[in-house]
Amino acid sequence: MEIFGYLGLLGSVALLIWMALRGVDIMFAAILSSLFVIVTNVMPLADSLLKGFAGGPLGAFTFAGKFFFLFAAGAIFGRAMGDSGAAASIAMALVKKLGADRALVITTLACAALTYGGVVVFVVIFAVYPLGLQLLKEADIPKRLFCAALALGAGTFTLTALPGTPSIHNAISASALGTSLTAAPLLSLLAAAVMIGLGLWYLEHQRLIAKAAGEGFVPGPRDVIQDSSDANLPPWQAAVFPLVVVIGLIVSPRLVNPDSGSLADLMQFAASQPIMWPSISLAVGTVLCLGLFSNIRKTGFTTLGNGTNDSLMPMLNSAAIIGYGGVVVQTAGFQQFGDLVLNSGLPPLLSLFGSISVISAITGSASGGLQIFMQTMAQDYVAMGLDPEVVHRVATVAAGGFDSLPHCGAVITMLTITQLTHKEAYRDTGVITVVIPVIATLTIMAAATLGLR
Repeated sequence: MEIFGYLGLLGSVALLIWMALRGVDIMFAAILSSLFVIVTNVMPLADSLLKGFAGGPLGAFTFAGKFFFLFAAGAIFGRAMGDSGAAASIAMALVKKLGADRALVITTLACAALTYGGVVVFVVIFAVYPLGLQLLKEADIPKRLFCAALALGAGTFTLTALPGTPSIHNAISASALGTSLTAAPLLSLLAAAVMIGLGLWYLEHQRLIAKAAGEGFVPGPRDVIQDSSDANLPPWQAAVFPLVVVIGLIVSPRLVNPDSGSLADLMQFAASQPIMWPSISLAVGTVLCLGLFSNIRKTGFTTLGNGTNDSLMPMLNSAAIIGYGGVVVQTAGFQQFGDLVLNSGLPPLLSLFGSISVISAITGSASGGLQIFMQTMAQDYVAMGLDPEVVHRVATVAAGGFDSLPHCGAVITMLTITQLTHKEAYRDTGVITVVIPVIATLTIMAAATLGLR
């Protein structure tokens, strides 16, 4: 029966990936894969669906309820920046400064700055997409490569590698191991350098191949693109102001002393609200857009309503995948997996890499996989003699590799927002978010073995 359960667990992952690659609705695919896990592992149907898939710490509606306002605020802000022409204005200023051919580099750097500043990945996708459309149009670059650039800047080195990054992934490891956010700084910088270097090389290589093949930009059916030659576009200085204010508000708890001054209460609130504070910051940005840009004032409610609708499908798709993970972690096979890898006889670092990679792959979530790993297995590797800082950094970077298989919630959200399919865009995104982070992980594992910290 245990073997049957293991096969059912692995089969459910294969089924989910197979359906995702073929364009099957991800919510249906997640429910069907969860049922496959439940049946093959002889789990109670009602409890598994209601307390595992729907509710519980990793439940779909737990996730949706927790992040609803953040999704909505991010989508509304992105819509306001797009409808007003602010995104077009910023894009044109960047193109004039750096050149249209640097659109992918611009996208990567913009996303990296936002995520390293503490902006949640989902918000970055919403905020950068309108700007990215303008860049792609001017440079005539395929949207599939924009997805890869977006993933490189928002979902790789700034989330798991750069020392001090305020990402949830870095915080989970620091909290569990008693290390700091800057744990193993040399390993951190090495991993980031590998991801940035290989990622930008790959994007530029693919851009040149696409250009030679005559492949260019094709907008999606819901894409809103302002005419870049429109004289009514706001000046870039005004256009960038709401974005600067949003970022400034989000990072302010780390820049302002929360224990002194007239802003003490506000900063303490901001520091204690990692979800609501960014939502409020994005709402402030939207209000600024409505105040600064007269062309959307008369249609303000339409813009707000369309932005809210933009957030629903990405949120529900991501929630469905999280719910699937909530079912998986209840299986006996998943719980026994830890014992198998710990007693495998492999070198500790290699065993660690394998265990966190498998957990993240099954759950389709770097943060979810990392949290499970840190709660159940991390201390065992420390007991084997590994430096806690090395465990912190290797596990964190490794979690950001195989988590990004086709059923990953963040990947699905990005594809939903950009209106692309797995068939169209996953190959490039997979190279950026799976292959290159795995290479970075193996590199720092070798460096750690040589004593680099």
